[in-house]
Amino acid sequence: MSERHTALRSMHDLGLAAWFGGSLMGALGVNGAAAKIDDSTQRLPVASAGWARWTPVNAAAIGAHLAGAVGELVTESPRVASQAGVAKMSTIKTALTVGALAVTGYSRLLGMRLQKAGGPPVEGTTEPSYQTPANVASSQRQMKLLQWAIPAMTGALVVVSAYMGEQQKPGQVFRGLLGRAGGLASAPAAIGKMAGMGATKRPMAMAGR
Repeated sequence: MSERHTALRSMHDLGLAAWFGGSLMGALGVNGAAAKIDDSTQRLPVASAGWARWTPVNAAAIGAHLAGAVGELVTESPRVASQAGVAKMSTIKTALTVGALAVTGYSRLLGMRLQKAGGPPVEGTTEPSYQTPANVASSQRQMKLLQWAIPAMTGALVVVSAYMGEQQKPGQVFRGLLGRAGGLASAPAAIGKMAGMGATKRPMAMAGR
């Protein structure tokens, strides 16, 4: 593995680890701790302040992950084209990344709305009380779902990335290349077989007339 590839892989992995770990810690730690504050009007401001401090770090982590992922994709493009299974996993990884980015972005938008709401009485960061204004309560209910969606999707990215790392091992590369070559070699035979079946059916259909 080249030094460039090692650097890209490190950026990819560290960024993803911070993205996953930060979102999970925030949901459990920041939101959980804020819910324990006695003054119900201070729970939302305290949680919002914690998330605001984490946002620049999270943005840097996501940027590092994306830079590493794009760099790896460019470097590994020959394997994507030639090794069986790599293109499929790359597609899954891209879909998960886009989904996680969308959920993270919308969560930040909701967080900014809650931050601007001031200090309404709430049960917790994502749990409204009967005194919580309707617009704030709506944002909290959405945030309650999204706070777990982000670690779920980034956690899935960790698993997929680990699997793709296994695909880079020499033995896996060799088997993948053989699998792709075998599939390409069998294609003409399959086409010929289908053509033969079509030619057999045509005379039978004409005889039926």
